[in-house]
Amino acid sequence: MEARSILRMVRLSPQKARLVADQVRGMGVASALQLLKFSDKKAAGIIYKVVWSAMSNAESSFGADVDSLKVTQIFVDQGAVLKRMHARAKGRGSRIIKPTSHITVVVGDKR
Repeated sequence: MEARSILRMVRLSPQKARLVADQVRGMGVASALQLLKFSDKKAAGIIYKVVWSAMSNAESSFGADVDSLKVTQIFVDQGAVLKRMHARAKGRGSRIIKPTSHITVVVGDKR
């Protein structure tokens, strides 16, 4: 039994999100949520909500026991990049890159 949750187009760099995702991969859901709750990174708060959503999906759809769930898969893909311009000297402009991410969390039984 596996349940998943996907968050798309979140305004966060995939590189920064992967640092937090690597910490919770393979952990039990309760301990992963505990770690994410007290982390001071921006990505931790976002990933916390996605893990919570996946846990709720497993509980409501399959009637899974929350204590026996673990994060089986978590991965962060790059989304669309927002490109903006910033005025520079002598009439020039420089590009500002604003990356987005797609975060996918899959939770399943501890087997």
